[in-house]
Amino acid sequence: MTRTALSETERVTRPALSETERVTRLLRDQIVDGVRAPGSRLVERELAASLDVSRVPVREALQTLASEGLVTPRPRSWAVVRTFTDRDLLDLVEVRSAIEVLTVRLAAERRTAAHLEVAAAALDREAGGARDGDATTARRAAADFHEAVSAMAGNAVLDEISALTASRMRWMLGQHDDLHVMVSEHAALLDAIRAGDVEEADRLTRDHLRSSLASARARQDRASS
Repeated sequence: MTRTALSETERVTRPALSETERVTRLLRDQIVDGVRAPGSRLVERELAASLDVSRVPVREALQTLASEGLVTPRPRSWAVVRTFTDRDLLDLVEVRSAIEVLTVRLAAERRTAAHLEVAAAALDREAGGARDGDATTARRAAADFHEAVSAMAGNAVLDEISALTASRMRWMLGQHDDLHVMVSEHAALLDAIRAGDVEEADRLTRDHLRSSLASARARQDRASS
């Protein structure tokens, strides 16, 4: 069995994280990044051995990921990486459309120089990843960009609601194959927010979500063919 134990760097640089939090983060990243494909089995015993941890944090991590909508529990002590249906994708986009449109409108109205700097830094990392052909870096930075815009909106209740679908949204962003298109869409959105152009930010957000849905559908079609 190939071992994927948590690295010493991860253990040292993230001392505040519990064992369960570290396992959850690692498995979440692997699912979002496509390392663990839809339908893949997640067996407590095997994961505990490969990560060099006890079964308790693995069990708790799988429960968390199930609540986030990334895995589907199975009887006894295993689960599978969720396979998103077209209906799942449509439902997610419908909900996120309402959330994201409100988020960018508030961000455009409440933007600060500090918030814009954080979003711009995420966009720079995303562009660098796209330029270097590093899809994982680009997609993770794209998700960071969305979270920076959410922080810019400055609404705690909206943050709580967004958190319910945050992992699934990261997964959807991970389906983008044309990284340069994703970068250009985010760059245009940031320009609109920076200018305080609420209507343009609204339009670009809707277009971006449609683009994300199309990318996810295309990836699903290729996987099933």
